[in-house]
Amino acid sequence: MNLVQILPFVLIIGVMLLMTRSAKNRQRQATQMRDQMAPGSGIRTIGGMYAVVKEVNEDTVLLELADGVHAHFAKNAIAAVLDQAEYDRVVHGIDPEPELEAHDAEDSEDAEKADERVDLGKSADDVATEDAPKTDGTDKK
Repeated sequence: MNLVQILPFVLIIGVMLLMTRSAKNRQRQATQMRDQMAPGSGIRTIGGMYAVVKEVNEDTVLLELADGVHAHFAKNAIAAVLDQAEYDRVVHGIDPEPELEAHDAEDSEDAEKADERVDLGKSADDVATEDAPKTDGTDKK
């Protein structure tokens, strides 16, 4: 056989090996993440449901979906274990307090630019003038 004939087979085998290796790495990371679950940690299921872990068993997890509402889920159904700040942000709408630190002149310039925001929405005056009849005779009402 010629090298030109063997090269496509070698490339296909190489690509297959790389794909299986990355899939194994993702599976290993998911298993580690699920093993890090502890009672009290917030999670997101593969269906997009957010809950708090109450109990971790060998293959299942007891989740509190709402106050007093519990359900058993398979560990494989857990998509992500969230840190407390992200869980509070998503579920309760609590944003973490931004740390305000002004170390140099660049920070103060950025703060001045942030204060100069432009409001692109309609004000109450604009809405009132739209509802008022036009005096130049072009009113369609």
